[in-house]
Amino acid sequence: MHIPIDLDPAAAARRLLAVSLSDLAATGAEPRWALLALAVDDDKTARRFLAALVRRTRRYGIELIGGDTARPAAPGHLDASLTVIGEVPADSSPLARGAARPGDDLWLGGPVGESALGLELVRRGARIVGRKPRLPDGLPPDLTRAASRAVRRHLDPLPQLELGLILAKRTPSVSAIDISDGLAVDAGRLCRPAGAGCVLHERKVSLRPDARRLASYLELDPIDLVLGGGEDYVLLFTLPAHTEFNRPGCRCIGSITRQAGMSLLRSDGILEPLLPKGWDHLA
Repeated sequence: MHIPIDLDPAAAARRLLAVSLSDLAATGAEPRWALLALAVDDDKTARRFLAALVRRTRRYGIELIGGDTARPAAPGHLDASLTVIGEVPADSSPLARGAARPGDDLWLGGPVGESALGLELVRRGARIVGRKPRLPDGLPPDLTRAASRAVRRHLDPLPQLELGLILAKRTPSVSAIDISDGLAVDAGRLCRPAGAGCVLHERKVSLRPDARRLASYLELDPIDLVLGGGEDYVLLFTLPAHTEFNRPGCRCIGSITRQAGMSLLRSDGILEPLLPKGWDHLA
């Protein structure tokens, strides 16, 4: 996870924890313990970072059990690495990427693409000051609500731990992954272990109207944001076809196919190949 060097250390701590917890959510685990490696050379920065991290870990019932401290590689930088350890409840089964089955429906736990909008705004100077987004100068008033929401989605994401625990109790077991590197690339990672593919429906993954207007203002392609933006930290998961699943924010966006490879069903009805857009850490 990379953040602006001038980001409030408290905001950095909250984001670091949320990103780490999102991985646990994708396994259906409850967080229990955390280990922190922190490199910082300013006492005030260290205290603000640690105070925010401890407050947020307590909210999730996490015990910070150890770690390490050091000076950063570059003066004035804050380098932090967090390891969060969890447990899958005894009445549940771990969520796994290999459990997708042809014919399953593919679901999203929340909106995608808005975090990438938030990243662009951060590049243009947006920050969270205290708990409120501070937006770049000159933004049209009718876009401020969408912009504030996008900045929050990028800098202060909410891990879907409760959703992961609910999915882990389902029978038959379902597969899940959190959208960190982009919907298209993570959808491929969800399907590949089962030797399957998927079809995504463009109209079901589209940005909200105000977010589309913001994307247009920023000269960004809405569908590229959705498919390849990444850092959304919502769950992508499978359920048996035609399952009723009435959870806030969750929606069916496609289906798992027997044939490997991914396709995008465009709003005009044209089916086209879908490349694994997003961030590849090994590329």
